[in-house]
Amino acid sequence: EQALRHWVIARRISYGTRSEAGTRAFALLASVIETCRKRDASSWSFVATVIAAARKGIALPFLPSVPSGA
Repeated sequence: EQALRHWVIARRISYGTRSEAGTRAFALLASVIETCRKRDASSWSFVATVIAAARKGIALPFLPSVPSGA
């Protein structure tokens, strides 16, 4: 629940989303950012790589792997 607190507050102060697609996009981005944070990876770099791959029509990358020993 603590991990979600930041995202619940962000959603509340930004007045939420206006559509189901916006809600899904917000949830997906929050999930990617949290996963990268927990795996000690740059969420900005990962999202930029995904966008670049999508624009080029190539396979999208997987989320960074879990560090060994974690």
